[in-house]
Order: sequence, then structure tokens, then C-alpha cells
Amino acid sequence: MSKERDLIAPGMPQPGGRWAELGSGTGIFTLTLRDVLGEQVEIFSVDRDAGALDRQRRAFAERYPDANVHFIQADFTHPLDLPSLDGILMANSLHFVKSGQQAAVLQQVCRHLKPDGGKLVIVEYNAERGNMWVPYPVSYDAFVRLAAAAGLRNVRQLAAVPSRFLREMYSALGERRAS
Repeated sequence: MSKERDLIAPGMPQPGGRWAELGSGTGIFTLTLRDVLGEQVEIFSVDRDAGALDRQRRAFAERYPDANVHFIQADFTHPLDLPSLDGILMANSLHFVKSGQQAAVLQQVCRHLKPDGGKLVIVEYNAERGNMWVPYPVSYDAFVRLAAAAGLRNVRQLAAVPSRFLREMYSALGERRAS
């Protein structure tokens, strides 16, 4: 098992569905999302870097040529044109949003989740202070507060792994409440 799989698989008990990864970069976690959720999953991979999406597209063509994946060049901090989703993965992306804007961005993002039971899975560094690579870390305690403000319930930590950068990385899950 990979570190990426160990972090996200506990939040994805059922295969298939419609998921997005926001801030997907070159697709390490996007490929893992496909690996965990199987061939029936439909993935919307969102990143603002066209070059990163091209690398991701090539990796998918090599590893999962028949994958149902949509590569979308966009900034997830702005409104997105996405369908209703079973889940959203934000792996190492929320820490690039300024601390004072994280709550508003998370609220906007969670509107794409199905109204009752849509899942948000995040992977972040469990730290209060950042560095040049992780400018605005989201500790688990901070995520609990942000998730509540975004209307998520059943918030829980899924896994944690040591990190050579900022102590540890964790994954957590929150589910959207019915409106």
C-alpha cells in the first residue's frame, strides 16, 4: 500500500461514484483516487496549472487508459462548473488558501457535494505554522472548525503519517448535511 492510499482509502468505502480532486497537481492522489474507487468512478481533476494537468493526462493514459476522468484547468477558490458529487478530495491544496479565506472557500466547495452524505476528504499537514511550501497549514483542530462552518457533519480523522516537512500529515472526512 502507498502512503497516499493509506491516507484516503478509509474515507472511500464504496467503489464508483462521481468524485473531484481540487488542486490535483500532477495527479498523485488523483491516480490513487481511481485506484481506490475502481473503474466505475467518474473523476473531475481540477488544477489551475495546465502543465500539471498534461502530465496527469499522460499518466492516466499509461496507467488507466479507459478511465472516466475530466481534466479541468481552473482555480478551485473560484466558482466551478461541476455536477453534484459523491465526494471531493482536497489533498495538499487547502494550505495554499490564506487562512482568513479557507472557511469561505470550503463552504463554496462543499456546495458541489450531494446534499445528504456527500463526502469531503482532505489531506493536510497537522501544523499551526507553515513554511514556504505549506504557507497556510490546516491542523486537524482547524479543519474541525472549518468543516462545521461549511455544514459538514460526522467529521473524523482517518489516518496520519509522519512527514519530513511539518511533523505529520493527516487525512480527515466530513459529510454534507441535508439542507
